[in-house]
Amino acid sequence: MNKSKIEWCDYTWNPVTGCLHDCPYCYAAKITKRFGGGKAWDRGSCHGENLHVLFTKPETPYPYYFEPTFHKYRLDEPSEIKKPKNIFVCSMADLFGDWVPDEWIKQVFDACKKAPQHRYLFLTKNPKRYYDYLYEREMPDNFWFGTTITNDKTDFFWSNKNKTFISIEPLQSDFKIHQENRLLSDWVIIGAETGNRKGKIIPKLEWIDNIISECGRNNVPIFMKDNLKEICGGLIQEFPW
Repeated sequence: MNKSKIEWCDYTWNPVTGCLHDCPYCYAAKITKRFGGGKAWDRGSCHGENLHVLFTKPETPYPYYFEPTFHKYRLDEPSEIKKPKNIFVCSMADLFGDWVPDEWIKQVFDACKKAPQHRYLFLTKNPKRYYDYLYEREMPDNFWFGTTITNDKTDFFWSNKNKTFISIEPLQSDFKIHQENRLLSDWVIIGAETGNRKGKIIPKLEWIDNIISECGRNNVPIFMKDNLKEICGGLIQEFPW
């Protein structure tokens, strides 16, 4: 569990690391490339090709670099923090990627339920897995299910039984995020791409203004990340709780 520099959460918690989406702008992949490798002192059974399970802390945090890895020794970390916090779950992974075994998700959820004082924020680029996994499952109110999208053609998860949000990051085009004239989300986060990747897209002010207007019309709180300040000047940073 690490104190976070991400503006909308207090901590990041990574019981699972690694991802197979292969996004060209992924900050997490760059981190594992820099700090990965080394020895895994206790490697458990693999669930399949390139899926790893660790029961004890390895020599480095990413011994298998960006290959999906379940760090079971981290499951008790939320219970060790007594004061309520906003916790971003799996900032270094996509917990709901198609490659992640259901059992990994279940164990992460069970660990969250053992520390109900916190608010848990999940993010995926695979919202279909939310529908598959959450079907007929009642989730606690302190679980927030977010979808990362970059344009208005990407599907996102919405449910009238669960708390949901959209993270538009990196924003890569003009946007219309309503559906049937209704914004189907409890919260919207906007951010720009970081780093100096060739082909990096800088959001236009009008794209951001359109999202702000859309949220205002639908009374949806909006949180603009600090990396938009040079484009917008002032920032709106609202929370839905």
